[in-house]
Amino acid sequence: MKRIHILIFLIAVSSLVGCKAKQVTDTRQQPMELYLCIGQSNMAGRATVEAQDKDSLDNVFLYTGNEDKPWEKAANPLNKYSTVRKSMKMQKLSPSSGFAKEMAKISSGTQIGLIVNAKGGTSIEEWEPGDTLYNEAVNQAKKAMKYGVLKGVIWHQGEANVGKYDKYMPKIKALIEALRSDLNAPNLPFVAGQLSADKPQRVNFNTMILELPNQVENTGVVTTENTKTIDKTHFDSKSQRVLGKRYAEEMVKLISKN
Repeated sequence: MKRIHILIFLIAVSSLVGCKAKQVTDTRQQPMELYLCIGQSNMAGRATVEAQDKDSLDNVFLYTGNEDKPWEKAANPLNKYSTVRKSMKMQKLSPSSGFAKEMAKISSGTQIGLIVNAKGGTSIEEWEPGDTLYNEAVNQAKKAMKYGVLKGVIWHQGEANVGKYDKYMPKIKALIEALRSDLNAPNLPFVAGQLSADKPQRVNFNTMILELPNQVENTGVVTTENTKTIDKTHFDSKSQRVLGKRYAEEMVKLISKN
């Protein structure tokens, strides 16, 4: 009789431990505020990951795309799981790091989930709805949305389009409209970034992109004033952190309107 009682006790304890373990896992992963980070090389990150950027981000998780382990504690480089990226050695510090760190502070304990799917050297034409880069970003976002609510998109792209800046606005408007439709989020906040001002031909692009909020509801633009680059195109580490914070500040403004 004692053996039966002991066996029942052990089964009950085992069941309780298993239940608690599952609860811990669920608590770590859910619910999350999700953000999609897309664009070309500056969003993929080309700045050095300095000592202060090497630790994992508190309360921030990175979507891996792996069914067995879909999320991990976010640590740079954040574009490592992009399904369209260039070689791993090219993925470094991007604004998504500073953005997530700031959003985690602002969100007061709510977990932040990043879906980072950028690719360097790409034009906005390559991000057109229906093409590979767009489809991959949407597919990754949809899979990640099983674990939380998509709260916004941050976008940094344009270096490949400065020569035809006057044709850019209709294309980014189409991109935003398609993302909102395909991700079933009609008012999804979308924040774009200016380019570095190191080259004169980017002035027209940077002026043009400032008009985005007047053209599309619930969008914002991050300026690049007082930033520096490592090669007249890619922002240095300090500037990436500054831009990340600016993206967060602009995102919070948009979210507060909804």
